[in-house]
Amino acid sequence: MSDTKGPGALRGHVAILATNIIFGLNIPISKITMPDYVPSLGMAFFRTTGALLFFWLVSLFVKWEKVPLRDLGGLALAAIFGILLNQMLFVMGLEFASPVEAAIVVTFTPILTMMLSALFLREPITWLKAIGVFLGLSGAILMIAGKYWFGDAEGQAGQNSVLGIVLCVVSGLSYAIYLTAFRNLIAKYKPVTVMRWMFLFSAIFSVPFLMKTVLSIDYERIPLSGYLMLAYTVFGATGVTYLLIPVAQKNLRPTVLSVYNYVQPITASVLALILGQDGYNWIKIAATVLVFVGVFCVTRSKSRQQLEMESHARRVRHWPSVSVAGKPRQRKR
Repeated sequence: MSDTKGPGALRGHVAILATNIIFGLNIPISKITMPDYVPSLGMAFFRTTGALLFFWLVSLFVKWEKVPLRDLGGLALAAIFGILLNQMLFVMGLEFASPVEAAIVVTFTPILTMMLSALFLREPITWLKAIGVFLGLSGAILMIAGKYWFGDAEGQAGQNSVLGIVLCVVSGLSYAIYLTAFRNLIAKYKPVTVMRWMFLFSAIFSVPFLMKTVLSIDYERIPLSGYLMLAYTVFGATGVTYLLIPVAQKNLRPTVLSVYNYVQPITASVLALILGQDGYNWIKIAATVLVFVGVFCVTRSKSRQQLEMESHARRVRHWPSVSVAGKPRQRKR
């Protein structure tokens, strides 16, 4: 898989780019919503149940795919890593850590994914891929560090930030495992089919433990803006994104998917610029260039299949002529 050619690859790039733009916007939005209006466990409940209703409603309008029991078990495990640990731990971590600290943790997900891809999928860690991940990481950290250098108040640490950072790290690790270990299973079915079952399992596993928190929320004190931000998180940053991620998983390698995480800090900065909360400077311009050059390098890196095909072609070109009955056999050209 080249990740650079064909309509499938283009769909994958568009899907994962849109996903990370939506995720990037969701970080400051969720920080506003939590914990003033909705606690982190309440947010996890609304994201899980809201997406569950969303995908089962959408599934009414697409052809139903039969999923064997063995694959249902695999989707249940995928739900644990791709939804439960990823979403719940991230929103819990964001409640304690600052948005900047959470964004820093997000930038390490591509490195984890690259290493896990080598473990689960035997994907090679090529020089071009490593350089691309490093450039993207440098750009994202430069973007975030600029907030400290220019005295952005958002750069201040959150309450109990160490706990928040640890929770975000585990969240990123679980997402990296989901992208790599379950890639082949996800590619077998339509995105709606995959997410319908994954969110059903997530609800079964988590909702009984979240009900007490949900019932304790004072819904009357939540303003209309709070409900609108909650709706964005539930249906935009959960429903839409988890519909797009399987599209990207089918067409792109895990490391390519994860390197787009570097778009999230860029997105947050652009939103602040649009809202008049921030301005652009040379640091942010350089960071943006580094991120997209890094993405380009990773997408241009060769997959395991490509390297194997090139190695096989070299062996064929250098095979000696085989003699038959003492006569040399000429290779066809």
